[in-house]
Amino acid sequence: MKGNILIIDDEAEIRRNLTVGLTQEGFSAVACPDGISAIHELRDSDEKGIKYDYLITDIFMPDIDGLKILKVIKEQYPDLPVLVITGYGDVSLELEAVSEHNTGYLDKPFEISELVEALKELTPGSTLSSGKATPAEPEIRESISAYLTIRITDTDNSLGVYKKLYYLEGVQRCEAVRGDFDIIILAQAPSQDEIDAIFEKIGGMDGIEVVSVDRVERPKLDRDVNEFINIYSNLVKEPSNMTSSKNPGTTSYVVVDIDKDAIQQIFTTVFFIDEVVFCDVIEDGAKLVGMITGQSAVGKTPRIVEKLSQIDGVLRVREAKVIKIMEE
Repeated sequence: MKGNILIIDDEAEIRRNLTVGLTQEGFSAVACPDGISAIHELRDSDEKGIKYDYLITDIFMPDIDGLKILKVIKEQYPDLPVLVITGYGDVSLELEAVSEHNTGYLDKPFEISELVEALKELTPGSTLSSGKATPAEPEIRESISAYLTIRITDTDNSLGVYKKLYYLEGVQRCEAVRGDFDIIILAQAPSQDEIDAIFEKIGGMDGIEVVSVDRVERPKLDRDVNEFINIYSNLVKEPSNMTSSKNPGTTSYVVVDIDKDAIQQIFTTVFFIDEVVFCDVIEDGAKLVGMITGQSAVGKTPRIVEKLSQIDGVLRVREAKVIKIMEE
């Protein structure tokens, strides 16, 4: 046998053709339809002492695109040979893919013989010999976090009310928005008692009405997916997108009502959308709160909101556009 290959592709016909073709060429192949199932397969094979000698992954998939999977897998298995395949690629995608160590790129359509030749060009390695990285800590946040939404009742002093909230100790984000409420606040503190004290102080202020208070919860993800997200956060998401705690220059907040039984699939899909700056879980997994980027024409629903609405298990998406009031 020439080696074990893990294939990730969302098209059933391609998975079948690759599996059959590579088997005929002397390889053993396992195919997964999406990123989450591939994450589980890699963990299961690790625990059974089964190695993979190659990974073949498509770029565009319904949950996590192949380039994001590639970043985490290369962190865990730096020497594993990876071949990125796509039918919708361009020069920038190819350059991003091959910038990773021991990674090749192949445009669809291709013959199995071309695929085998592309694999031969990669340096031999495996999931067992690569030296898996130490798993990231499972904690997403060390402190307690909670959201509070507010309507301003004293409209003549709206700027003064906003400034009081903005500079209040414990308030990490304070954004004026245009939507079902006027201000959204994210507060953080070492304990729930201190969070309650912050919100009690806010509730006692003149000129405002508190609409909702929701504690941020850890998403109910299984061990493998949670580890994958934490590694990706450390590598890419948080360093690039969370540079400013109060005003990161994003466009909108979204509140997403979801089928809580599908929380893992929905949260993972939303988390890995490029336009999503961050995504938090509230109301026992029934809602997500997030920040999104992206511009749209006046009066037109942003593309990212439409994209969120089309995810299986998403019931409703409400957008609250951020209004720029103060410069940092």
